[in-house]
Amino acid sequence: MAIKITQKIKRFSVAQPHKAGVDNAPAPAPRVEPADAFVQMHERLERPDVLIGSTYKIKSPLVEHAMYVTINDLVLNEGTAHEMRRPFEVFINSKNMDHFQWIVALTRIMSAVFRKGGDVTFLVDEMKAVFDPRGGYFKAGGVYMPSIVAEIGWVVEQHLTSIGMIATPGMDEAQKALVAQKRASYEQRGSVQAGEPAEAFPPGAILCVKCNTKAMVLMDGCQTCLSCGYSKCG
Repeated sequence: MAIKITQKIKRFSVAQPHKAGVDNAPAPAPRVEPADAFVQMHERLERPDVLIGSTYKIKSPLVEHAMYVTINDLVLNEGTAHEMRRPFEVFINSKNMDHFQWIVALTRIMSAVFRKGGDVTFLVDEMKAVFDPRGGYFKAGGVYMPSIVAEIGWVVEQHLTSIGMIATPGMDEAQKALVAQKRASYEQRGSVQAGEPAEAFPPGAILCVKCNTKAMVLMDGCQTCLSCGYSKCG
């Protein structure tokens, strides 16, 4: 039906079709971005005035003077359920100046990797794989080190283990009992020389391929490690 307009048009509007329930619907709530539950290590964190650290001594027969490796940790989320220690920087001091330039370069690179955050445990495997073409050496207790860099990697591994970044499965009670039994049986045969320290391994032991300790002995026709319990017979 046509409608005739006889007056001047002053304003107009377009009518919308009515939909049930639309007018009374509540406005959507503004989206709130979730805040981080805890702080992770990243390179933008500033160094505090005080850091917690540990110093480890390395005495290699390849060098005249000992090395002292200091690793300082940053405590994140202190006082909360997410409190953790993460390595922040590393220093190596020694009277021996022959290795000064590569020690400075190594510590700066390691510190930069630490501050970057994330999984830094790969440094351990990379450093422990470095060997000295002149030959390695044995630490106290019969642990073989292929180079000084490898021992620095071993120190880093001990530190990361102590702050919980590296989990060590270790031996269960049954394995410990078995190793103790085999060692006692070996010592009863008179293989351990008189006056030898109780914690030392037999002089005829060979290097264990699993723990790099000179503690493999032949028992019951099978090579068995008296340090970690590894056996070539399974």
